[in-house]
Amino acid sequence: MSTESMTRTGAAVPQAAADGVTNPKGIGLFRMVTTVITLIVGAGVFSLSGDAAAGGASGWAILTAWGISAIGVFCLVMTFFALSRVKPDLKGGIYTYAATGFGDFLGFNSAWGYWISALLCTVSFSALLFGALSYFFSIFGNGTNLYAVIGASCIIWFYAFLVSRGISEVTLINAVITISKFVPLLIGIIAIIFIGAFKPDIFIANLTTGADPSLAFVDQVQTAMMVTIWVFIGIEGAVAISGRAKKAKDVGKATIIAFICVLTLYLTVSILSMGVMPLSELANLENPALAYVMQAAVGDWGAVLINFAVSLSLIGAMLGYTVLASESPFEAAEEGVFIKAFAKTNKKGAPVVTLVVTNIIIELFLITWLFTDSTYQFFYTLSAGMILLPYLLSAAYFAKVAFKEPEAFKGHLSGPILWWRILGCVGVVYSLFLSWAAGVLGVILMCLLYVPGIVMYIWGKKERGEKYFQSTLDKVVLVVIIAAACLSIYLLVTTPGLV
Repeated sequence: MSTESMTRTGAAVPQAAADGVTNPKGIGLFRMVTTVITLIVGAGVFSLSGDAAAGGASGWAILTAWGISAIGVFCLVMTFFALSRVKPDLKGGIYTYAATGFGDFLGFNSAWGYWISALLCTVSFSALLFGALSYFFSIFGNGTNLYAVIGASCIIWFYAFLVSRGISEVTLINAVITISKFVPLLIGIIAIIFIGAFKPDIFIANLTTGADPSLAFVDQVQTAMMVTIWVFIGIEGAVAISGRAKKAKDVGKATIIAFICVLTLYLTVSILSMGVMPLSELANLENPALAYVMQAAVGDWGAVLINFAVSLSLIGAMLGYTVLASESPFEAAEEGVFIKAFAKTNKKGAPVVTLVVTNIIIELFLITWLFTDSTYQFFYTLSAGMILLPYLLSAAYFAKVAFKEPEAFKGHLSGPILWWRILGCVGVVYSLFLSWAAGVLGVILMCLLYVPGIVMYIWGKKERGEKYFQSTLDKVVLVVIIAAACLSIYLLVTTPGLV
């Protein structure tokens, strides 16, 4: 799933021909739209109906959360698209945007957050995978027992071995497997609609009554927000194929069309699920929730269909995230902010050190399955939370460029500069809003996870004989991270039941 590597192959865009073709051998609009959809839609679609309900949100709160995310995610999508056009020389992705705009230390933290988010995503995917497999193999229990831990461990280390052998076709394998999930989804949607499983009276009741009726509406929206950002993780990959477009102008069209299609898919699954059973029942479903919704709607064959699709999809997604989680620290090490060892490759060109270290950390998180409940929800919330800083810094850098370098937009993007400034500002506000949506516990855990990165940053700088924390901004960020971590530890110790 390492889509960022694709950008390197098409960085140089030829002069547009009279017919608008910039890359005669590139991909057309339809293929680009379908590729972008594949990049964005992950396994979260199979569990989002249960996840949204589990927080106690009513139907109106869930729809409100989708509305907020529709606007916010669109702005982030356009942010990444615009940066790929006005700053084509920045090849390091999310790290480079943050570092260029705000210095090495914030750039490092962006890369660190992206890395931790990716490996936590693998942990979450593993929990969902074995939750689906438990439907067929009872030995896996609820999907997080000892046998599930052993099974997940075997998969991640096998994938690490494949990537270490230089399997360059990983992205192709992942794309082929991922596409397979759309057929069962479409079958499920059509079946619910035409079999008459959707009950308007149930849906109307769900609009005002969630699993926790005592929860304030604002709090309901808050609980639903992290679900909506989780299923959109990967939006930054949408612009990774921009260099391969047959027509440069198709990139913007494809991005917008794909986003609308994905949002429609998510809304359809959410709305139909709320018409099949009460939110109080949806909240108590095991993952993947859509399997049990289908079982209630059409019978056992629906659960079999969805669980099979989930299993196949996640097997591919985990392979992709093995690459992604290893590439982020590798690229940061090459840029000089991670320790040198992370930049080492084997004879096949694979970043073996990052592969091993990443998998060791994942393994430690897998072991925690044996001691925690709601494993999938916990880790995807944490994964979504860790990616907020990279998104925020990218949006902030784009806003900075829009206000301070308007000339960079000439000849690269159409539309008034005011439009792009608004998109950048809304992207920043949305990213900050998601920090609130993460909740107290989410912010606490995120603060703690950024602390080890400080050691990594200092270590990397010392190896290269470079000074660190030179700017006032770097020092302020350092103090904020340490202070937030100390406060987090205090709250964890003094607040019973917080975890």
